[in-house]
Amino acid sequence: MRLAALLRDEGIDLIDTSTGGNVLTDIPVGPGYQVPFARRVRTEAGLPVGAVGLITEPKRAEDILADGSADVVLLGRELLRDPHWPLRAARELGEDAEELWPVQYRRAIR
Repeated sequence: MRLAALLRDEGIDLIDTSTGGNVLTDIPVGPGYQVPFARRVRTEAGLPVGAVGLITEPKRAEDILADGSADVVLLGRELLRDPHWPLRAARELGEDAEELWPVQYRRAIR
């Protein structure tokens, strides 16, 4: 938290909130396990944060944003596994993402 406050004072725009993974810890790993850390940095340091940590389901990602736990959900590994995740998420959440596609690419939509 001290580092986050220092970064805020230096003008940092957003913190990718992760506890790492290079050192074994007692942090239980499961879907969204890093979100409480993001929420704490956002609340206590007053900085925009990105949440990470096995966020794979669109509804979970939306809930993280809706409840104010984070300002953005970062999906690096999930997008490597499923590059169509944004389209699947839009469909599952009832959005018509296909209209956002440029006309010349719409034939590729499945």
